Amino acid sequence: MVVDPLTLPIQERIRLVEDIWDSIEADQTALPVNDEQKQELDKRLDSYALDGNKGREIKDVISDIRQRL
Repeated sequence: MVVDPLTLPIQERIRLVEDIWDSIEADQTALPVNDEQKQELDKRLDSYALDGNKGREIKDVISDIRQRL
């Protein structure tokens, strides 16, 4: 029996999307990176290394997000 995903309750549709995403994530070799993407990644890594900014603590980021909600 084929079920139209749009007829599923929202929670089941969310779970379906999560399952699909997890299956894509598990098979990263199926998503090749082209030369242009590799160059961009190298550029960003170099910029990150030169910047020295290690980012923010996750607790601070989550706190900021919660304040905006």
